[in-house]
Amino acid sequence: MTGRRKYRAAGSFTVTIRPLQKPEIAPGVSLGRMAVEKQFVGDLVAGGKGEMLTSMTDIAGSAAYVAIERVSGVLQGRRGGFVLQHSGTMTHGVQRLSITVVPDSGVDKLAGIDGSFTINIVDGQHFYEFEYSLPAEPG
Repeated sequence: MTGRRKYRAAGSFTVTIRPLQKPEIAPGVSLGRMAVEKQFVGDLVAGGKGEMLTSMTDIAGSAAYVAIERVSGVLQGRRGGFVLQHSGTMTHGVQRLSITVVPDSGVDKLAGIDGSFTINIVDGQHFYEFEYSLPAEPG
């Protein structure tokens, strides 16, 4: 992508998850729908709101989720927002996670944003790294 600048942001966040409905339980698996709220600090000072669908199996450490999350605030001095798409699986405790910016979801000073988000959980605390690009500013 010509005319784009690459950036890296990092920090931590808190997350609150609450059920939106009673889980659907069937033999071997339960399906859930959750509301997610986050508060980001560090290079991204913002709030996140979204919904998550979950699948929990009877096997400890095996599950999956998908989510859509709207993030609004300030990213390294630029006020705006964007949407993240989450897709995660865990197989016997081994996690695979993909979190990407939804194309063309950036608004205000974050219009045109593209990138991927990484989450690390250490001792119960959530940390993020955000590799992203934005159109180069004229001038």
